[in-house]
This record gives sequence, C-alpha cells and structure tokens, in this order.
Amino acid sequence: MENVSKTLKNTVEQLCESYGDPGVNLNNRTGSDLPKQQVVLRILSRVKDLLFPDHRLEHSIRKRETAPLVRKILGEIHQDLLRQICLARNYTWRGGGPCPDSSGQAEEDVLAFIGILPEIRRMLALDVQAAIAGDPAAVSADEIILCYPGFEAITTYRIAHELYSLGIPLLPRIMTESAHDQTGTDIHPGATIDESFFIDHATGVVIGETTIIGKRVKIYQGVTLGGLRPHKGQAIKGTKRHPTIEDDVVIFAGATVLGGDTIIGKGAKIGGSCWITKSIPERTTVMLNDPKMSYSGGRD
Repeated sequence: MENVSKTLKNTVEQLCESYGDPGVNLNNRTGSDLPKQQVVLRILSRVKDLLFPDHRLEHSIRKRETAPLVRKILGEIHQDLLRQICLARNYTWRGGGPCPDSSGQAEEDVLAFIGILPEIRRMLALDVQAAIAGDPAAVSADEIILCYPGFEAITTYRIAHELYSLGIPLLPRIMTESAHDQTGTDIHPGATIDESFFIDHATGVVIGETTIIGKRVKIYQGVTLGGLRPHKGQAIKGTKRHPTIEDDVVIFAGATVLGGDTIIGKGAKIGGSCWITKSIPERTTVMLNDPKMSYSGGRD
C-alpha cells in the first residue's frame, strides 16, 4: 500500500506541475474555454435526427406532431450550437479575452446553418439514390441510411462542411473525426463534394481538405485522394493540394490519386491499386497490367 500511495502522490504532483508549464504543448494557451467535444457530437446527433426522423427517433411521428417536434429539436440545436460557436470563435481570437461580437456572429452562423438543413437533406436524398443505383446488394433506401458506413460518413461530412464553409473552427473537425473513428472513412470537412456521391464499402477511404469532387462520382474502399508533397507541412497550407475529380468518375478499390494539379476527367475510370499523380483525360480507363503470380510449397 505504501508503494501505491507514493506512486499516486508522485504522479499527482508531476501532472499538476505540467499543467502549469507554458512550455508543454498540450496546454490550452489561449486562455479561453474550448468547445466541448461531447456537446458538439450531441449537436451532430440531433441534426441527424432532423434529417432522418423516421430512422433515428425512438417513436414514429404522427403528422400533427411533426412541426412541434422539429421546432423543439431545432431549439436544442440553436442553443447548443450558439454556445459552441462562441467558444470556437473565442478560441481563435488573437486579441486576448473574449472575441468582440462573437455572440452576434455566432447567432448569424447558427441561423445560416439552420437555414441550409433542407438543402443538406436534398443532397443526402441524391446520395441515397446514387447508392441504390451503384450497389446491386442494396435492398432499400432504409438499409443504406441505417447500415452503410459510407453514407454515414457522407452525412457527417455534409453537415460539417456547412459549418466549415461558415469559417467556424474546430467544430467541423470534431464531427468528421468522429465519423472517421466510427466508419474508417476520413473526409476532411473542407473538401468540396457535389451531389449523388457514393462510397462503396468505405473502409480506408481518405479525402483531403482541398479535394473537389463532381456529380455522380463513385469510389470504393481504400481510395486515397491526397496531397503529393505532405512532407512540406505548413509551408503548403492554403494551397490546392488535393486532386479534382470531375463528373461521373469511378475510382476502384485501393487506388491513390495525388496532387492539387491532378484532374481526373469526366467519365474516367481508375482501376484498383493504380497510383495517379498526373491528370487523366475524359472517358479514359486506367488499369494496371496483370501482375504475375508465383506459387511455392504445396504437395509434391
């Protein structure tokens, strides 16, 4: 017991000392409260409740109850999101102390976000249709909404992207990284993805911040849409680092497409495991040559 007590005492002292050390990178140096991850994820969940009430709410909604329930959930989102946006804007304010007029800007942000929810739902309906059209194993729209990890990742992305477009820090990344953890699909909220997007199987997909994706694009598991020179780090921040994928492109499993100048033309098909760092013309199919197989062992 003495060893336990001594170890606990020493650990408490060392941790408390590190909390006051300005040289420790883990400290929050802004002096402001940070957005709360659990609240941000609650906001995300409630937004999804509005987008898919029949699939997410515990009880079916009667028609006469719809408007009051939607109003109630929107009120919860408004209250929570307003506070978290204020915290996020204060966090990035460089003047010291609370950001001037952060509450006024946050109110504008929240109303702009709430106003775009019908458009997000419209886009997601097209994404569901793309999944049905693109996957012969799909049984119904209900199955896609409830079961498909790719659609879950796209839903979270479309919500987070609108917050990102409003210039709100931290909150969009908290949302998309939760989807990354849940689905294995990593979509940066800054990516620009048009309607009717489908990710089949989803696991291992990476879509970088400055990626642009057109209409009716389909990608498979393990696809990376990434940067060509990530080792340069902050030196290339703010530049177009990730590829542009035009309309009606299909990218098969394990393919890697890199570089801000790389454009995959309309209707192109990129075969599995291809490594692309140069632009591909429209309606071009890119495939690897058949690899040679070798066998050893087995029976004499």
